[in-house]
Amino acid sequence: MRVNTPSTTEIFTMDMAPQDEHNARLRANTHPRDWHNPTPRNPYNLVVIGAGTAGLITAAGAAAFGARVALIEKHPMGGDCVNYGCVPSKGLIRCATARADVRDAGLYGVGMPGKVCVDFGAVMERMRRLRSDLSDHDSVGRFAAMGVDVFLGVGRFTGPRTVEVSSSSLIFAKAVIATGSRPAVPSVPGLEDAGYLTNETVFNMTERPARLGVIGGGPIGCELAQTFQRLGSQVILVHRGAHVLNKEDADAAEIVQQALRRDGVQLVLATTLLAVEPRGGEKVLRYRNSAEQTSEVAVDAILVAAGRMPNVEELGLEAAGVAFDPRTGVQVDDRLRTANPRIFAAGDVCSRYQFTHAADFLARTVLANALFMGRQRASALTIPWCTYTDPEIAHVGLYEHEARQRVYAVQTFTQELSGVDRAVLDGEADGFVKIHIRKGTDRIVGATIVARHAGEMISEVTATMAAGGGLKTLARTIHPYPTQAEAIKRVADAYNRTRLTPLLRWLFGKWLSWTR
Repeated sequence: MRVNTPSTTEIFTMDMAPQDEHNARLRANTHPRDWHNPTPRNPYNLVVIGAGTAGLITAAGAAAFGARVALIEKHPMGGDCVNYGCVPSKGLIRCATARADVRDAGLYGVGMPGKVCVDFGAVMERMRRLRSDLSDHDSVGRFAAMGVDVFLGVGRFTGPRTVEVSSSSLIFAKAVIATGSRPAVPSVPGLEDAGYLTNETVFNMTERPARLGVIGGGPIGCELAQTFQRLGSQVILVHRGAHVLNKEDADAAEIVQQALRRDGVQLVLATTLLAVEPRGGEKVLRYRNSAEQTSEVAVDAILVAAGRMPNVEELGLEAAGVAFDPRTGVQVDDRLRTANPRIFAAGDVCSRYQFTHAADFLARTVLANALFMGRQRASALTIPWCTYTDPEIAHVGLYEHEARQRVYAVQTFTQELSGVDRAVLDGEADGFVKIHIRKGTDRIVGATIVARHAGEMISEVTATMAAGGGLKTLARTIHPYPTQAEAIKRVADAYNRTRLTPLLRWLFGKWLSWTR
């Protein structure tokens, strides 16, 4: 797929809207207008380009160890997560969930007379307020107080050991590229003329679109489609895959797909988007389905959620001897070293795991390897992830088809939430816990959980995997009753029952008969 990508300079000049007290505080924390870059203290132990999660963790950790650190950022500090990603999106999702709970209160015998109204302006104001509150953790002032030299501006390598920023030249012993990623925009005729939103602009909205078209059925597209539908928009989601979240477990994705439809999201699947046409005050999406039939739908706003692109432009990577691909990012080995052994990379710019928590632990790997001659491997990390739809899908490790591709013989154990008391009592019985083990052992190779709070539940499985435990460990773990996480123990109990072979049952029977 060809993509159009706005230049990083254009992104840098953008301001968050509206110009209220919350965004003013956000700007003052993350990119203050009156900031003066410090005088370089060359040479640096570590120069970090990019102040998203990976860059901040790297810079803070290095400074805590006493290293001389420079941190360069041309966008707001905090990167995508605080400004355009996890923080604002989860703020909106919580409001949308509250509205859905009120809508469905009658199922619990709680009467809600009258229409359930949403004050969209208040919802967005709450998000901006909470985002500005949390931005203090990633502020320029906080990192400067740690002893980090913060440079606001465009960082560019000028050689294998030098970086230029705002006419200053920084010399480093080691450097880290942590410039993250940005939205990929499909090259669809008319899309640019019609105008569109991405995750970097959708949170600027102050008025709810009556009709919202979402391009892309991945995690971001599904989360925001459900959110805006619950907040009162009519959402149509156009996706080229046969079902949404097509990289996830198919059974899990089907549950979420049905949840989206129940909420009222119109799904147009197995579809090729042909063109977008501005027509009066509308934006008309023209698409073709798998039967080669062409249709069109009019919307008031378009949200593009069609994947991510690594930020590798304008970095002078050639001058530094760093190999990269415009689509997949900076090329690193398992220790996160680039082709230049003095330069490392972490986060979205080099990893297929484009999550805040993954960037965090990749940064820790870089710290150990870059500053202390460590030999830590990125492949050794056990990284879970979660899509925050309702219900959520959380996953860790391998999917069943991936395990089989690695010549693993696997066994899969599944516990439906409809068989878990707490899930039934909560009215949240659509979901399951599915765990894959290597056949002949209790070793967990992967797991998927679908539940309202699957993201909270997956950590138990992740911790077990990281500690080298298996289903025997989970079977011995006492879970409070009643909880939805009891489904995990039930999976482990199901495994234990398979260990009671006919021979063992016969031997136990003989023993018990003899001891009567």
